[in-house]
Amino acid sequence: MKEHDFTIVIKNTLSQCFGEVADAIFVRSELIQYLNLKTIAASRGSKARGAFGNLYAIYTLVEDYINRGYNQNGDYTNYEGARFSDLMRRQRQLPFGEKLQNHALNHRLNQEFKKHFPSSDFQPILRDVATNRYWFNENLLLVSIEGRTFNLASAVIRILDLYIAAKQKALKTFINDCQRMESVQQDDPTQVFEFIKGLLRPDVDARIFEIVSFAILKTHYADIAFFWGWTENTITEDRLSLYKTGRTNANDGGIDFVMRPIGRFYQVTETLSVKKYFLDIDKVQKYPMTFVVKSMLPADEIANLIRQQAERQYKIQAIINRYMSCIEEIINIPQLMRYLTDIAKSKQIAAVMQEIIKHSRLEFYFADTL
Repeated sequence: MKEHDFTIVIKNTLSQCFGEVADAIFVRSELIQYLNLKTIAASRGSKARGAFGNLYAIYTLVEDYINRGYNQNGDYTNYEGARFSDLMRRQRQLPFGEKLQNHALNHRLNQEFKKHFPSSDFQPILRDVATNRYWFNENLLLVSIEGRTFNLASAVIRILDLYIAAKQKALKTFINDCQRMESVQQDDPTQVFEFIKGLLRPDVDARIFEIVSFAILKTHYADIAFFWGWTENTITEDRLSLYKTGRTNANDGGIDFVMRPIGRFYQVTETLSVKKYFLDIDKVQKYPMTFVVKSMLPADEIANLIRQQAERQYKIQAIINRYMSCIEEIINIPQLMRYLTDIAKSKQIAAVMQEIIKHSRLEFYFADTL
């Protein structure tokens, strides 16, 4: 199993909880191995995806297990199960959990766990659809070493608390960097350019990427003039305006940005799965869309990958062509970098930084901090 900077935190926590058997638990526990996989972002700073959805599904169910004393009395088999509404409420109370939805609890955690541990006999979440009650699979919390059985519940919560603290510290660093950029954006635009450039990477947090891509595109389009009017005698000059439709990762029907006045739709994504693109197109009834993709691949290669997947899944060329014609443009990271470079040359980099600060305040709840 690959180790990373946060692995030492996991191992230290196990040592504090279990002493000399800690290393054996680290190796034998599929749940601990899964946490090791999902906490790699702790060492990548504020710009790395935190993967809180699946982790918080584990957190809330294991916390419920502890709160009811099942880590002590071992009578979990007769528990009626946690209510979905209680689990969701608790998730949204946790840091970074304000907008989490039900996907991890209902299927995503189990699917991903199975992908990493295909030979495992256990899935993390057990669910009764009829009653909408949930349990964490106790088999994953119990590890037998040399004839003794150890319950990992408290250690799991401690590990996740330390991971949350690490991500909060990283966010604070990002906030401080934004404060510093705000103070130097007029006097040192090169430093601001390099800061924004550092946010345009494939491993950047999806929320930050959406904010940065919007800031760049809004500034880029604002410099483009067009002429329109109801008659030949009423032609006027105007500028393109890009608007953000709401919060990042919101359930917004597949529209992240809208351009006025030409009504162009934009969707930000990090996936290259054809299902995602075609689903977004279906949401707006096959209205043409521009996709802003968190990828270094050339735009034509991304389009070819989508078409190849579509040909395997749908076969019928008329259907494939109809969907593909709705992909108005693909804007990748290199294209955003070109726009950012042009913006810097035109001495408008401060405008991009101001947009990043404005929307980061909203997204990360630090209006009083920045």
